Amino acid sequence: MAKRIFIDQMGRKLEVSENPLRIVSLVPSQTELLAYLGLEKKVVGITKFCIHPNEWFQNKKRVGGTKNLKIQEIIDLKPDLIIGNKEENTESDILSLAEYFPVWMSDINSVEEALLMICEVGKLTNSTFKAEELITKVEEGFQRISSLGKNRKVLYCIWDEPTMVVGKETYIHSILTKLGIENVVHENRYPALTDLNELNPEIILLSSEPFPFGDNHIKKYQELFPNAEVQLVDGEMFSWYGSRMFEALTYFENLSFK
Repeated sequence: MAKRIFIDQMGRKLEVSENPLRIVSLVPSQTELLAYLGLEKKVVGITKFCIHPNEWFQNKKRVGGTKNLKIQEIIDLKPDLIIGNKEENTESDILSLAEYFPVWMSDINSVEEALLMICEVGKLTNSTFKAEELITKVEEGFQRISSLGKNRKVLYCIWDEPTMVVGKETYIHSILTKLGIENVVHENRYPALTDLNELNPEIILLSSEPFPFGDNHIKKYQELFPNAEVQLVDGEMFSWYGSRMFEALTYFENLSFK
């Protein structure tokens, strides 16, 4: 069978068959994208964290967690394409799998890189038309809500004790910027902060993942920042790239940035 050459988002070169028929997805948000692209019959393996769509979660082979994959179970599935992510998966697992199969890796720290991932996954899986259609809808949607945040200063928290927050060079930071929101954190990635007094955010967003912030945490952060508006947000909407980006547009429009 003829092969196609791809360069993934980590700069890795791989050969992929013209028509991959056995796909393993190692990332929840990308699994959801594959479902959106209509690849139900081609995806043979997912992780235990790939909870959307629920029918896939219930019925497809689960090959471990994103960072502790069951390598032999993946080998037994005989995939002709594996799709992973630099941040979600471990280098050792990916190197092990790449000895046997073509592994395409995404590396996503911005909305633009997420859209490029959608485009490339469309090409990989012969779903180009639907992928490009999704990209257009997402781009138009972000243009529509680009001033939603009204340049308000926001602190986005992902963990409690220690308080870990979203910094620059992350996908979530890119989302905040697209919404017209100013991130008060100047460090890169996901710093743990010990001194919050100088940040002076107007809005504090407590994410539902990876730490499950709840109503009980609102009081704590309200006391820390009495002049800020504190609210819980759906972490999937802010951090899942792929088809969730389109669904997230309506969610963002309904958020309060008064």
